[in-house]
Amino acid sequence: MRSSAVAPPPNILVDQFGYRPSDTKVAVIQQANATAEDAPSLYQHLTDTFQVVNVAAPDVPVYVAAAELWEAGKIHDQSGDRAAWFDFSTVQTPGEYVVKNARTGETSAQFAIAPDVYQDVLKTATRMYYYQRSGFEKAPPHADPRWTDRAAFLGPGQDPEARFVDDKENAALARDMRGGWFDAGDTNKYITFAAQPLHLLLSAYTQNPALWTDDFNIPESGNGIPDLLDEVRYELDWFQRMQDDDGGVFIKLGALEYDAARTPGRDRRPRFYGPKCSSSTIDLASTFAHAAVVFRDFPALQAEAETLEARSLQAWDWFNRNPIQTECDTQEIKAGDADRDPAVQMGGAVLAAVYLSQLRDDPQFHTYVREHYRETRPFDNAMGVLYASSVVDGLVAYSQFPKTPTDFAAQLSADFSALFFDQLSPFFERTLDLDPYRAYMPDGQYHWGSNAVKSNFGNVNDAISAAAATRQQADMYTDQALGYLHYLHGVNPLGMVYLTNMYDVGAEYSANEMFHEWLGRGIYKNALTSPSGPAPGYLTGGPNNRYTGPAEGLAERPIMRAYLDRSDSELYMWEITEPSITYQAPYIRLLSRLSRSPLASQSSTSTVLKRPIVN
Repeated sequence: MRSSAVAPPPNILVDQFGYRPSDTKVAVIQQANATAEDAPSLYQHLTDTFQVVNVAAPDVPVYVAAAELWEAGKIHDQSGDRAAWFDFSTVQTPGEYVVKNARTGETSAQFAIAPDVYQDVLKTATRMYYYQRSGFEKAPPHADPRWTDRAAFLGPGQDPEARFVDDKENAALARDMRGGWFDAGDTNKYITFAAQPLHLLLSAYTQNPALWTDDFNIPESGNGIPDLLDEVRYELDWFQRMQDDDGGVFIKLGALEYDAARTPGRDRRPRFYGPKCSSSTIDLASTFAHAAVVFRDFPALQAEAETLEARSLQAWDWFNRNPIQTECDTQEIKAGDADRDPAVQMGGAVLAAVYLSQLRDDPQFHTYVREHYRETRPFDNAMGVLYASSVVDGLVAYSQFPKTPTDFAAQLSADFSALFFDQLSPFFERTLDLDPYRAYMPDGQYHWGSNAVKSNFGNVNDAISAAAATRQQADMYTDQALGYLHYLHGVNPLGMVYLTNMYDVGAEYSANEMFHEWLGRGIYKNALTSPSGPAPGYLTGGPNNRYTGPAEGLAERPIMRAYLDRSDSELYMWEITEPSITYQAPYIRLLSRLSRSPLASQSSTSTVLKRPIVN
């Protein structure tokens, strides 16, 4: 636990974990809550001279320059702030640094410059899924002693013998549905909510396999399988238990009320499962096929890959025998509507066909992708790249698979080039200039879970960078992708790392609270004032300009400040600080993309866009 006397964030904002040596590095100098009537003395510091100081040799600055006002001192509508930029990109020597105001002596948070600067952050963020495991004891050495718990929901009437929600007294319908991940701050489990995270984690592995080692300190560490894939396997084991003998898949599992116990391991509420649905069934089909494609490259996982393939085909057949359903979830199981609209389900069906086409020599799958891919997001809505990134990943990969028909691969490549460079590129181009915090989003994207959208903005920029026509373009989009990562790491109006309790990993001003039925209450409530605080590495939901709770004045703040570092249920903090496996995966994907070397980002891309880099 950190001292509660920690000072508020400085107005010199940096990525509190640090930077890779050759990346662009820009500190944001902030005047918060600015007004048009401010006297110049209130923002004199914005144009001061700043120094980069190596903490090992603080008396001799390694770089000195003046900061430059953003937009000539204009007040930024989304934050209410004035700002300036201090570019210290020429500092590339590995070490520990601060940025210092030469006039006032004020310093930024300490940060590192190193090629592997994000590796510990990545491990910590990925371990969020371990702490979210249901039916699994959290015990040392894999769990920190501060965050231990007995295996949850294994008692009478719970997950090993869950009852059907529409026939609660019928013991003959009891099913073993142990395992899987808690979805978010609640402890329920949803097939449809888990599908996109699984796809993104599998894609994160295939796009940078060397990053994913076998030493993340989970119980499976050291078994010869990358720990990220072991964590995915834990969720997929639960998916298997949710599939019926006829191939259909039950949509969700959980409790019927909100009255949670002090920890999940002490929760004795009975648990119930929802009906089979087209949405959950096709999501299982797509994730199992994707995992089978990845797992078959590991000799120890080949039998598992064969099982997943067979079950994927069962689900595929069930989906195609039954109508698309959009009203399966009555929400009697609390909470979250697990239904999916037809376009989202079609995206799942195309994904299933994409990966099954690589597992089976059956032309039906190629035909299905060819006939239906335009019905998916982002092709029915270009901005769907922010919300259907797994579909983009799948189709991008499909265009490069050796089994894909040559003519269709060329067509997909042309379609994606048009999407990225004709439709999206004008929107994403030069967004750094639109936001003093270098992570622009339109107002409409600051909704519930906005931090996940920030991550996806970064992922899209990185994808465009990898396919850009010139080195200058590639560098611009990489800088923009990094801007979204730095935003989540503290370069934001609050000066806060939006990951919980990261003090032991290098943060100085981290999210201290989150809405969570286990890790957001009692001894876990606050990282500074509670005995344990929340477990580290959970990405909180983020600013929400659609907040409906009673926190006075929050909804009227500038949208980038529509956030409270609180966990209280009476303040509806589930709308702001609740984490989710669906938020965590886009962040992990972005962090893993930007953990490779900058040169590798141009030489080992998985994108279909074939525009060569020209220096």
